[in-house]
Amino acid sequence: MAGWPIEPVVRRLRSLATVSDGEEALVRSLADRRERYAPGEELIGEGRAQRLPRFLVAGWAARQRVLPDGRRQIFSLILPGDSLGVASRNAPPAPWAIVALTALETVDAEPALEAALDGRAPGVARAISAAALDEERLLLDHMVRLGQQTAYERVAHFLLELQRRLQIAGLGDSQRFPLPLTQEILADALGLSIVHVNRTLQQLRRERLIELRSGVAILLQPQALSDIANCEAETPLRRFSPARPRQLESRSA
Repeated sequence: MAGWPIEPVVRRLRSLATVSDGEEALVRSLADRRERYAPGEELIGEGRAQRLPRFLVAGWAARQRVLPDGRRQIFSLILPGDSLGVASRNAPPAPWAIVALTALETVDAEPALEAALDGRAPGVARAISAAALDEERLLLDHMVRLGQQTAYERVAHFLLELQRRLQIAGLGDSQRFPLPLTQEILADALGLSIVHVNRTLQQLRRERLIELRSGVAILLQPQALSDIANCEAETPLRRFSPARPRQLESRSA
C-alpha cells in the first residue's frame, strides 16, 4: 500500500470549503507522514484517548461498539478523504472504537490542524468545521435508517450515501463505486441479519436497480433508489427528503 495518493483528502476538503493553493500545498506535503493498518486492526480503542489527528487516504474503517456476546453495531464508515480526531485537539476519550475494515493508510494531519488553528489556513479551518457538521448529519441519517426504514429502504439509502461520498473523493462516479464490504459488515451497519441483507440485495438485483461485481457496486437506477429511500437525489449527502407536516387529530376528553 505504499504511496497511495493524497488526492481524496484534497478533494474532500475542497468539497467543504474554498481552499487556497497554499493550503492545498500544505495538505499535499503531509504525504510523507504515513501509518498503515491491517484489516481488523484497531486505530482507536473505545474509552481511550484519541491519537494524533489523521486523514484517511486509502482503505475503509468503521466506528463501532461490540457487545460482550460478540454482537456489533457499526455507527459510521470512515472513507478515503475523511479525518480522524481532527475536529478537536482536546477531544475526550473515544465513545467508540475505530477499526480497519480493509487494509488502510493514513497521513498525519497535525501540521494542517495547527495551521488551521493559528489562522494560517482559514480554508482548511472552515472545511474541518463543515466536516464535523457532515459527520453529525450522517449519524442522524443513520439513526433514521435504523429506527424508521425497512430493510429495502435501508440498503437503498446506504448505497446512495456511499456512492455520493466516494464520488466526492474521486473514487467513483454517479453510478459506480468500490464496495469492499462483506454482507456481515453490511448487516452490522444496517441492524439486519446476514440472511436479510442477502435477500434484500438479491431483490434489488432482480429489479435491475443495482449490480454487484467483484467488490464494485453499480447503481443502475439512482433516481428509483432515491425514491425508495425517500431521500433527495442531488443533495451532497443524500439526506432524507422533508416530509409533509401531518395534521394532528384533536381528541375529545
